[in-house]
Amino acid sequence: MREQQPSAGPREIGIVGLGKMGGNIARQALEAGFRVAGQTKGEAPPELVEAGLEVMENPEGFRAALSRPRLVFLWVPAGPIVDQMLDTLADALEPGDILVDGGNSYWGDSIARHARLRERQIRFVDLGTSGGLSGARDGACFMAGGEAEAVERLEPVCRALAVEGGFVHAGGPGMGHFVKLVHNGIEFGMLQAIAEGYALLRHHEKQLDLQGTLEAWRHGSVIRSWLVDLLAEAHRGDPGLGRAESGYIEDTGEVNWLVMDAMRMEVPVPVIAQSVMQLFESRRAPAERDGARAIMAMRHGFGGHPFGPEESIAKERKEGRVGPIRPPMGVD
Repeated sequence: MREQQPSAGPREIGIVGLGKMGGNIARQALEAGFRVAGQTKGEAPPELVEAGLEVMENPEGFRAALSRPRLVFLWVPAGPIVDQMLDTLADALEPGDILVDGGNSYWGDSIARHARLRERQIRFVDLGTSGGLSGARDGACFMAGGEAEAVERLEPVCRALAVEGGFVHAGGPGMGHFVKLVHNGIEFGMLQAIAEGYALLRHHEKQLDLQGTLEAWRHGSVIRSWLVDLLAEAHRGDPGLGRAESGYIEDTGEVNWLVMDAMRMEVPVPVIAQSVMQLFESRRAPAERDGARAIMAMRHGFGGHPFGPEESIAKERKEGRVGPIRPPMGVD
């Protein structure tokens, strides 16, 4: 259920990046009565323009289109493009305006971006966004990091676009992306456990009702979850998950950063770390891949992730973190 709370101030936002996530957020915002100004690579989706999106040809357009303090979101791949867009937008906007990175940037990079933009009197919020494509479309979960004044301006907008209870001001700069990173690590561990169970079901020597078992687990079991729902739905439409023929699981590398953070903090995360190792294994061994196929089916279900290699995602895995891994909390 989406929260229905009135937004303080003008109900208008800017969005840079109208792809899978940003485009669905824009659709939801337009339906919720927001004015939405958007800029994207290439042509803006025609259905968004028909729904009322105001297309910006360049970042300077946001200055004329939006009221102060302007609120402009970025939903672009993690990496250098985030810094490029933040600097370009900062040049175009005015002191007191707020830039929000809704992507999966590394939290250490977000701390550095906050400090850099603060020197220019532009406020910055790192906004972890969860719920996949359907969440962006119908009600997401938002995790904000930043100074109180900026987050107070952002919060009513996020609550209008979130499921009930799906917003937290997690802490200061970088903490929105840190808690989202931990979330993604938990997600990887859950995916791996469900996938291993699925592989066991498929390999038992006795015949069993695999689809019926998955359906039963969706109703009242301790492990009932959206991920189990996605796996059951994928298996019903594609028994054996043959669509994921290669078993090659692509990812953008964020959980690799989390494992390195955990090592620096000396916090044991064996399940999360092993789930990352299994992703690496999926790219090497062509043997038994029922578990890999299950992970691919679930990831495609919640995030539209590909069935196999994809060059742009592999590039983000290598370039998404701009700065170094941060030291443990409280250590300079």
